[in-house]
Amino acid sequence: MIVPYGPVLVVEDIPNILQLLEVTLKFKGYPVVTATNGQEALEQISRERPALVITDILMPKMDGFALVQALRTNPRTSSIPIVFLSATYVTPEDKAFAIKLGVACFLEKPVDTEEFLLTVAEVLTGGPFNLPSPLGEGEFYKGYRERLESKLRHKNTQIARTVRLLETLPEEQRPVFQALLEEARGHREEIQHELDQLYRLLEQYSAP
Repeated sequence: MIVPYGPVLVVEDIPNILQLLEVTLKFKGYPVVTATNGQEALEQISRERPALVITDILMPKMDGFALVQALRTNPRTSSIPIVFLSATYVTPEDKAFAIKLGVACFLEKPVDTEEFLLTVAEVLTGGPFNLPSPLGEGEFYKGYRERLESKLRHKNTQIARTVRLLETLPEEQRPVFQALLEEARGHREEIQHELDQLYRLLEQYSAP
C-alpha cells in the first residue's frame, strides 16, 4: 500500500484502541504516526504533513472538534482529509456539525475493521474533496458549545440511570455496571473540562 503524501496520523487517547488502529493500518502497509490528543496531533503535523488524519472526538487537552477547526482554518493544513471516530458523539446533530467542519467521513466505535480499512482507502484515493468553507469563529464556537452542552446533559442522564440501576441489582451483577458508571463519569469530566475552557474563551471574546 503506497500513501503518496505522507503517513496516516491516528489521534486517540485510549491506548488499546490506538494500538488496534495502528496495527491494523500498518498490517495493510500504511505508514502510521500517532498522537493521544489534539495538541499532540498539531505538533506531529508541524513536523510532517500526514496524508490523512483519523481522530477520536472525546479527548483531553484538545478534542477532535477543536482539532479539526484548527486544521481547517490554517491554509497549510486545510486540505488534509479527516475521518472522525467516536462512540460518544454519534447523534445526527453531532455528525451534521462534523460535516460542517469539513470532516470527510464519520465512523462509529466499536470500529468494524473492514469498514474502517475501506473508508481509509476510499478517502486516500478519492482525490480532492469539495470542502466547505471553514467556519468563522462565532459559528464554530456556537456549534461547539451546543454539542458539548448536549453531550453533558446526556452523560448526566446516563449516570443518573446507572446509579439508580446499581441500587436495585444483586451484588454479583454490580461490577459490570459499576465499571460503566466510572467510564461515564470519566467522559463527563472530560466534556465538562472542554466546556469550562470554552466558556472562559467566550468570556474573553465578549469582554469589552
